[in-house]
Amino acid sequence: MSMDNLRNAFLTDIARTFRNYKTLGERAMAQVTDDDLHVLLDPESNSIALIVKHVGGNLRSRFTDFLTTDGEKPERNRDGEFEMPARASRAEILAWWESGWSAALGAIDSLTPDDLERTVYVRKEAFLVMEALNRSVTHTAYHVGQILFVAKHLAGAKWTSLSIPKNRSADFAVGRFKQGIVPKA
Repeated sequence: MSMDNLRNAFLTDIARTFRNYKTLGERAMAQVTDDDLHVLLDPESNSIALIVKHVGGNLRSRFTDFLTTDGEKPERNRDGEFEMPARASRAEILAWWESGWSAALGAIDSLTPDDLERTVYVRKEAFLVMEALNRSVTHTAYHVGQILFVAKHLAGAKWTSLSIPKNRSADFAVGRFKQGIVPKA
């Protein structure tokens, strides 16, 4: 495989991976009530709403002017992302989510293979674009996993699996990952 093909494959895969995590988070949130979005499982935990607020803020900060400005924007208040002074509506929560993903996916979709070797900064630390993308998708996956865990806990018996359901592996013997990680149950 040529270097150009490899870089194109990476860009395709990283965009698909980000989109898959966006879909997983959305499908998890759709399975809980508006009140559940604000439930804290314990005093030190974060609600789904707080996690979404943080993910949205992180993605907006990292991907706004991705190639030209530091990924930690001066106007970002990271600590404030973990505070909920007033109860947010589902529409507000989903707006935080969508604004972050819009910034991220817009920036990722505009990248060229040559951009992967450029340097970007996050908190004044240099990263190759490829490194910054991997760092971001890992961070995002961590938090989407938290959303899924809390949503599944709160939905209980009403939960619909977002991956291969228990005892149904044989139904998914042929891979469909590249068509979308989230199978229809």
